[in-house]
Amino acid sequence: MSECVARFFYTLLFTLLLPVIVLRLWWRGRKNPGYRQRIGERFGFIPHRPQPGGLWLHAVSVGETLASAPLVKAFQQKHPNIPLIITTTTPTGSEQVRRLFGQQVYHMYLPYDLPWFMNRFIRSIRPGLLLVMETELWPNLLACCEEQKVPVVLGNARLSEKSAAGYEKFAALTQPMLQRLSRVAAQHRNDGERFLALGLEESRLEITGSVKFDVSVPADCTQKGVELRNEWGNERRVLALASSHPEEDEQLLNLYPALQQQFPDLVLLLIPRHPERFDPVVNAVHSRQLKVQRRSKGPATSDTQVYVADTMGEMLQLLAAADLVVMGGSLIPHGGHNPIEPAALGKATLTGPHYTNFAAIVDTLKEEGGMDIIPAVSQSKAVISRYLADSGLRDAMGAQARATVEANKGAVARLLATCEEFLRLVVSLL
Repeated sequence: MSECVARFFYTLLFTLLLPVIVLRLWWRGRKNPGYRQRIGERFGFIPHRPQPGGLWLHAVSVGETLASAPLVKAFQQKHPNIPLIITTTTPTGSEQVRRLFGQQVYHMYLPYDLPWFMNRFIRSIRPGLLLVMETELWPNLLACCEEQKVPVVLGNARLSEKSAAGYEKFAALTQPMLQRLSRVAAQHRNDGERFLALGLEESRLEITGSVKFDVSVPADCTQKGVELRNEWGNERRVLALASSHPEEDEQLLNLYPALQQQFPDLVLLLIPRHPERFDPVVNAVHSRQLKVQRRSKGPATSDTQVYVADTMGEMLQLLAAADLVVMGGSLIPHGGHNPIEPAALGKATLTGPHYTNFAAIVDTLKEEGGMDIIPAVSQSKAVISRYLADSGLRDAMGAQARATVEANKGAVARLLATCEEFLRLVVSLL
């Protein structure tokens, strides 16, 4: 099948499904009202008209926005007069953009991937370059950028074996998308090889490393962690589950009574990934007759057993209060979440068996002794208990994790240089 035919049917199907997509957006707004706001932006009607020639950065949600933060700040510091436009697709991503950058950037939702919406959007913002964080490829988005002569860089790109197999099934769409990319800045050589196997030209591939290693820890972060521990009792052990998904909090809550028998002072710190899960997680704690404190409801006490972090944007200071961190998204077949933040804090960190989304980062940390893997959920208690029982083991792992993060920094500078290279080709602002 030719690319033209494949994209025609893709566009037709997307158009037919659009009412369902909008209804689903409205349905999700029951739990998160942000999905019902600014809907016009999803059709290409935008509130801002930045000067032409800016850097357009697309970050799907919270994780990609956080990962892009060092790059955004470096770009703004070096090029304060070039507009910076950030698009996301989720309300939580939007909130993160506003929290991190305020009015320093133009922020909008990415329109639905239909040519009339995308063309309207691109003509309105007139960017010099589109930088897509990680692997968010849309056929009409890339085709419209080509039509309007906007170069596209895929930054901090990663591609798991599972994702590569999925793209391969739709080769008629995938290969043209890859051919429209000006550069793929991949996290790891393995990611790059998968892009090449799908049809990317080798001349367009660059291995830059992961920008997530360039995380910076605020100077007051450790002190805020100490203050939080003082609420609970600073001698108590703290086990954190970071960026959790449904069923994962329940798994740790079910383990808690057995862990508490071995460690009577244990505090379980639950940090749900999405705000719509705050109430269900608290209800799950109540159903087990455990003493719970919500962060939004004031300080905890020395008899708090479970602390639910029902706020956004405080991950680092929350993890600074932990002795041992388990990464969410890895105890279920979700693919895991980024372990670099606890690593940068020098925290002993574990991941469950499902970490394909961050395999390169996990493997790097594990090879250096800065992280460990729970090989199966059934072994969670044994592995967690071993680390909770041995402070020396935790300290050694945390120190190595921090050293590994420091040794792998530099991807932001390399990706910034790539962006500058392509901006110079299309604008005269540099």
